[in-house]
Amino acid sequence: MLKSSVIETGRLLLRPPTQEDAQAILERYASDGEVTRYLGWPRHESVQDTRAFVGFSLAEWARWGVGPVVVLDRENGTLRGSSGIVMERADRAATGYVFARDAWGKGYATESLRAMIALAAEFKVARLYALCHVDHQASWHVLEKCGFKREGVLPRHSVFPNLSPEPLDVLSYARSPV
Repeated sequence: MLKSSVIETGRLLLRPPTQEDAQAILERYASDGEVTRYLGWPRHESVQDTRAFVGFSLAEWARWGVGPVVVLDRENGTLRGSSGIVMERADRAATGYVFARDAWGKGYATESLRAMIALAAEFKVARLYALCHVDHQASWHVLEKCGFKREGVLPRHSVFPNLSPEPLDVLSYARSPV
């Protein structure tokens, strides 16, 4: 269990989402078709969609003591995006990130992912992994910059509902946080 559910980095504050965050999450990134293009969840159409995500996140925090986080700018409180860890079992977890378009290219994903690696180490996660659409170069660049190793292509593995109803190829990345 974490001493605090708030994580601070040089520029960012990461914390569990609340229902009060739902409208900002919807407006900043979850309803943006370009932002959600390569994600494994459908673009949010309404605040109810976003509230369901917040409910899932809070359930993960209640079950594991860790889960999805919103990423805020420490200086002005602007919601930049989301990251987190989703535990599969005590020693294995998945991670990922999504950021509003105006946050792209500023190093927020790298900074957030490094915080998730440190968090996974606190939880003694032996395998932290991420899956990435094969065409999403910006995402796999962040993973590689943070020490994730490309394990290979998983053919027709995951549905990206904002691209196709059919399963598509993904790149599998993993690392040991410790």
